[in-house]
Amino acid sequence: MKKLRKKVYMTAGYNTISLGTGRREFHPKKPRPGIEHYIKEAGQGTLKQIGGAKNVDEGAIGNFMAPRFNRQGNLPGFIPMIDDELQWKPCTSTEGACGSGALALMSGIKSVLAETADVVLTVGVEVQNTMKAIYGADVLAGAGWYQKRKNGHAYFFPGQFSERAGAYYEKYGMEYTRKGFRRWFRNAIENARLCPTAQEHENKVKDLDALYDKMKPNGKAFVDNLSVLDCSKVSDAASAIAIVSEEGLKRIGIPKEEAVEIVGWAQVERNITNDPPDLTELTTIKKAAKEAIESANITIHDLATIETHDCFSIAGILATEAIGFVKPGKGAEFVAQGNTARDGIIPMNTTGGLIGWGHPTGGTGVHQAVTIWEQLTGKAGEAQIEIPKDRPYGMTINMGGDDVTVVAIIYKRG
Repeated sequence: MKKLRKKVYMTAGYNTISLGTGRREFHPKKPRPGIEHYIKEAGQGTLKQIGGAKNVDEGAIGNFMAPRFNRQGNLPGFIPMIDDELQWKPCTSTEGACGSGALALMSGIKSVLAETADVVLTVGVEVQNTMKAIYGADVLAGAGWYQKRKNGHAYFFPGQFSERAGAYYEKYGMEYTRKGFRRWFRNAIENARLCPTAQEHENKVKDLDALYDKMKPNGKAFVDNLSVLDCSKVSDAASAIAIVSEEGLKRIGIPKEEAVEIVGWAQVERNITNDPPDLTELTTIKKAAKEAIESANITIHDLATIETHDCFSIAGILATEAIGFVKPGKGAEFVAQGNTARDGIIPMNTTGGLIGWGHPTGGTGVHQAVTIWEQLTGKAGEAQIEIPKDRPYGMTINMGGDDVTVVAIIYKRG
């Protein structure tokens, strides 16, 4: 199936600060900005780069659980709040758990391809520091089949991925695996320190490896096979980006070299009521990555950088295998050797990913797109990596639930 009937671009990305534990601005007992603040800041951040709201045809917003975290639904109605000139324009919202942001991107891409819009303002947002972590874990459990909640861990999703880690330990060895986890954690924090909006930007720990080794898994305090350092952040943040046609680029006055072209994608769904077919494989990501790469008519070795969904360190390790860089069981070694570091063979999560930058669940997919746009256009600041001329491509992989909803997108430098 031919996916692209015309050229589609993304440009003018913007991220708010990822607010939560680790940021000096965050205090759990003091009032903090609401969801409206984040939507408005991110949306206006993009509008200022594209000549204002008058140039926007449609809006799309990705969010997971605002009805429970914020007691707020009907999020499309908040897009006109960003700017009065967005009043009366068509807007839509998407929900696919932690993959909600990428579904919003897909909504914008499809609108441009359907020729109902030349410029789509796309926002992803989550504000989830509104309740204690143990209660938030129950809300986030909705990303899985809730019928399993009563038999799951109190921290439901850490429990799910702890089971994946445990299966990997049993198959390939715990000490071997955790060397890969440790390097994934170190990469995340070192990259986050280079990004001023990252939740771990202010992390000053000198010996990250020693810190990681000290925090051993303890099932009595948390889950059996992961420590808190293996987990993504509870975050409040929003990201925005403009999805445009060639005509849209002309309208907003942005040259192609300041945009990224969308050259392939895959949107894949697994039956949420079934258990994963193999705990040591991200089967849905494997299918999505393969389809996206093939649709772009490239190979994984043409990619300069990847933003992958490391909700837990085990997900990062398994992603290297699912994408195809190494065979099953070799992901931990591949990461431990530094191959996914910012100076490695395939730099991943260059602003910290979910563990380092933060994980505002419904906003993560858009944040990933903004990071790839920044890297491929040379706008990543201190976090900038070298993008080889013969590898002008980047990829994002956004996952909802335990490998249930997956969107993979391939980007090319303009």
